[in-house]
Amino acid sequence: MGGDAPLLIAGASYAGLQVASSAREAGYAGRIVMVGDEVHLPYQRPPLSKGLLTGKTDVAQLSMRPPAFFDEQRIELCLGRRITAWDRERREVLLDDGSRMAHGPLVIATGARARMLNVPGAALQGVMPLRTLDDAVRLREAMPDARGVCVIGGGFIGLEVASALAAQGLRVTVVEAQARLLARAFTPTMSHYVQQVHEAHGVAVRCGRAVRAVLGEGRVHAVELDDGERIVCSLVIVGIGVLPNTEWAVQAGLKADASGGVLVDALGRTECPGVFAAGDCAAMANPYALVPGQPVRLESIQAANDGARAIASALVDRPVPCEAVPWFWSDQHGLKLQMAGLGDAGDALVVRGDMAAHRFTAFHLRDGRVVAAHSVNRPAEHLLARKLVGARVRLTAEALADEAFDLKAALASAA
Repeated sequence: MGGDAPLLIAGASYAGLQVASSAREAGYAGRIVMVGDEVHLPYQRPPLSKGLLTGKTDVAQLSMRPPAFFDEQRIELCLGRRITAWDRERREVLLDDGSRMAHGPLVIATGARARMLNVPGAALQGVMPLRTLDDAVRLREAMPDARGVCVIGGGFIGLEVASALAAQGLRVTVVEAQARLLARAFTPTMSHYVQQVHEAHGVAVRCGRAVRAVLGEGRVHAVELDDGERIVCSLVIVGIGVLPNTEWAVQAGLKADASGGVLVDALGRTECPGVFAAGDCAAMANPYALVPGQPVRLESIQAANDGARAIASALVDRPVPCEAVPWFWSDQHGLKLQMAGLGDAGDALVVRGDMAAHRFTAFHLRDGRVVAAHSVNRPAEHLLARKLVGARVRLTAEALADEAFDLKAALASAA
């Protein structure tokens, strides 16, 4: 692919940068233009809810690539600009400053934005999301004067923020509307474990509770829950999920899943020739889904990078479909949580190790096969678990639970 019009990458974060760098590495010689709505060079996002808040990481350390990289790789940056519309027939996009940009291949890597709180008082000063670098800097600046923090949302972002703020000595309360924490990703056993960890570190947790209103005059001073409880606080961090930035693509006719993720195959291809999608805004066919091959929208760095590499391979006509085992990680209260595969509530759960000692792996078995694993402070076992999931190894619950059982040998015998 190529031609006179550039490869246009809509989005300048993990997926967008990986497409550009992998395409160049694979020999793509045409122009590459990246359009990003933030003014910053592509930056690392995990520290926003971790090291940047605790002081272990500085803003200057966040850039994924130095400015010279983009010059050397001939990657043109158009930062601080947002695509507002797409003309499929003319193969051009409209930017928020009114300008138009023609494209050859088009990669939609626009990511997602924080879902906003929709209750009375949500616009008060001190109520903020945490999605971007600017959000994180704003939160860090507000922390020294904080008199209690309410984190709304018990997903990964909310819990990582709760962990970081509690470590700084702040009084933190987490409010989660569902009956348990991390309900989308974890089994009840793992949800209970995570809640215990947070409570042991002084974080108050309210599950099965909705926010009725944010109270204050100009600035927040409390959050009122649906049972009338009032949580006194001067900061409210909203972590209730994200919305994929796909409106202009869907309005132009691209198909999307129920969450708004653009539907793509294992090469990141949409139904429109020469148009691809990757990252948080894409629902990619996944061999490890509950229904193999079902499109899944995964909000993770690894999924963004893996999908982007598949797109780059297609751009140079040497297609290598994305078949990587999904994996994720999270740091909370000094614990390293690492997850592999895509588990389901109906899976059998087998714990290997000691949960009380915070060193274990919870394996998911489905039809006798290892389909997912959640490890705590067992990085080597996490790497092995990814291979077990990828090889679709069959094991009994008794063998998995027995720490004397050799998982490496089981993997080798399955090869």
